[in-house]
Amino acid sequence: MAAANGDLVVVIMAGGAGTRFWPLSTQERPKQFLRLFGERTLLQTSYDRIAGLVDPERVLVLTGLDFVELVREQLPELPPENVIGEPYRRDTAAAVCLAALLVRKRFGNAVIATLTSDHLIEPIDLFHATLLSAVREAARSEVLYTFGVRPTFAATGYGYLEVGEAASVDGGIRHYALRRFKEKPSAAIASGYLESGRFLWNSGMFVWAADTIIDQLQMHLPDHVAALRRAIGHDRLSSWTTMLAESFLPLRSISIDFAVMEKAPNVRCVEATFAWSDVGGWLALAEHLPSDAAGNHHRGRLVTLNAGGNLVFCERSDDVVMLVGVKDLIVVHAGGRVLVAAKEQVEEIKQLVKDFKLE
Repeated sequence: MAAANGDLVVVIMAGGAGTRFWPLSTQERPKQFLRLFGERTLLQTSYDRIAGLVDPERVLVLTGLDFVELVREQLPELPPENVIGEPYRRDTAAAVCLAALLVRKRFGNAVIATLTSDHLIEPIDLFHATLLSAVREAARSEVLYTFGVRPTFAATGYGYLEVGEAASVDGGIRHYALRRFKEKPSAAIASGYLESGRFLWNSGMFVWAADTIIDQLQMHLPDHVAALRRAIGHDRLSSWTTMLAESFLPLRSISIDFAVMEKAPNVRCVEATFAWSDVGGWLALAEHLPSDAAGNHHRGRLVTLNAGGNLVFCERSDDVVMLVGVKDLIVVHAGGRVLVAAKEQVEEIKQLVKDFKLE
């Protein structure tokens, strides 16, 4: 049995390389390293959310090997050896396996909160209460917890969790037995999910004891466990980077949802009633930016004439953008580059960046 809050370890997953925020986001500086709101980056904000719960020594950040120094620069509070560079992209199952084995070696059978590096969550006190409720249960039971967010609209860009009856209620925080995971649905199916009241958005955050998740990984992904366990023996040695690369190279890419969570018999869901956003692209910024009377959301100095419903973002807050007679556009000025896109086609940015190698 794991200990409770005093033995908590937080793992922040910071390996994404999203292109939906081009031109602000690039291959060299993905979304989690950006200052979209205020003076702190999304990664720093994610760390700030948990800084009051655990000491810096009990926080691990998993990121791409190329971003290790950037993470250390943005989070100088962390011991350098707590920033782990994945040598190859192998999806979330490999990252979860590596983190669990490292935690088990360094801290014993601690409870692990596996969190995201590029989401917005408010208010923090409600997030803490929800997280610690799952931590307490994971410490005394061999269960795997995921966080489900109550849908506010029929989203087609999120995975869904179908929940059963409430297994328990802890200070108003509901814990559910999880019936099944559902992939991103069509608009019609998403509407049905919303109306049924049985489905929550899959937030991509998890809580489990180290031994519990390792046991499930051993059952469903034994090759991952065997390969990465060999590398763990070189933790904090000069041979670490080489051994980790050799262990990662043959691993197949698979998500933790597909590999373990959909198959494990002991999966529960804690309902997150805090406000949550994965900040998935430029459109998601609108609610977090000021707007004028015509519904133009903006950062930077905006001057308009007969323009409405636009979103304007300037990397430098003193840059000026002038809009005349246009509506429903995304206009971004960052890094000496400019993006102008119709809102209804803004999701095509990802393909355009790929096709024209604009990273």
